[in-house]
Amino acid sequence: MPWPPLRDALVGEEPYGAPQIDVPVQLNTNENPYGPSAAAAADIAEAVRGAALTLNRYPDREAHALRADLATYLNADGGQQLSEANVWAANGSNEVMLQLLQAFGGPGRVALSFAPTYSMYPEYARDSLTEWVVGHRESDFSLDLEAARRKVLEVQPAVVLLPSPNNPTGTALPPEAVAMLCEAAGNGIVVIDEAYGEFRREGVPSALEVLPRYRNLVVTRTMSKAFALAGARLGYLAAHPDVVDAVRVVRLPYHLSAVTQAAARAALRHAPELLGKVAELRAERDDTVAWLRAQGLEVADSDANFVLFGTFADRHAVWQQVLERGVLIRETGPDGWLRVSIGTPEEMTAFKSALVAVVEENR
Repeated sequence: MPWPPLRDALVGEEPYGAPQIDVPVQLNTNENPYGPSAAAAADIAEAVRGAALTLNRYPDREAHALRADLATYLNADGGQQLSEANVWAANGSNEVMLQLLQAFGGPGRVALSFAPTYSMYPEYARDSLTEWVVGHRESDFSLDLEAARRKVLEVQPAVVLLPSPNNPTGTALPPEAVAMLCEAAGNGIVVIDEAYGEFRREGVPSALEVLPRYRNLVVTRTMSKAFALAGARLGYLAAHPDVVDAVRVVRLPYHLSAVTQAAARAALRHAPELLGKVAELRAERDDTVAWLRAQGLEVADSDANFVLFGTFADRHAVWQQVLERGVLIRETGPDGWLRVSIGTPEEMTAFKSALVAVVEENR
């Protein structure tokens, strides 16, 4: 037996992770380029200082106050009278997703998504010993609702995982998709991953709006993106209280530190301020889409804070040459495509200059 005696499914696997390279312009992990203001940072620091005085004690393992604050926030962004009982929080939406697969997946059960989609989903399935099945999106990355319904009825998944906006394409689900999926899934859980939900365009609804109608619907969010809190690692879900209670069964004891809870609650107190740059990032995104198309490139419509563009015969070469000019973007998604996170106007100017130079060099 090879050493160490790794599970067969993990042999040869590489850890997930986007490149972390120290370059002047980093546009590869969909971070908010605008950090917290001095006032927000001071409030977070004071909250953490207060938590530090009691670090000899375990944190509130149910995160009652934080969950209540998150419910209040969600009720202002599509939620329908959500309370603490409807909300669960963990270390990033990654942990939330893994907990959902641990609770509702497992041996003999299936998790379903539609590619291209978030590359961590099959890893959540693998790590929870859940069978992974993938359907496919259309050439424009939209979801054929009738084909998706047939796939759900065929597979009968325990868990359906769908981001809206989709990662890595930025494509939002049409409003009718959520209802269709929840009805087709029967007793299966339908998870709508809204990690980039705050960046959706005007008129694009959140799945939170129909949450009261479907007990099998779960909507996940994160504070990493729009809230500019990627370093704090705080993700959360909204669902029927029975779903929340099921996830509580699999959570590790005291999984969410007192420091994280304090920082997240302080950030929520500054929500209008921290989210104040979202409109600017949306506008910059739309300008970037228009500019890339003007260069003759294919570009996916985006409701997120990133843009998928292509296509390139050798996308790795393009990625490398852009990197050599001091701009880090992401090599992800379907073959031939690249993704750029939306940064400040200055960062986007640097990206455009680098890309133009690379394209001209390779003509």
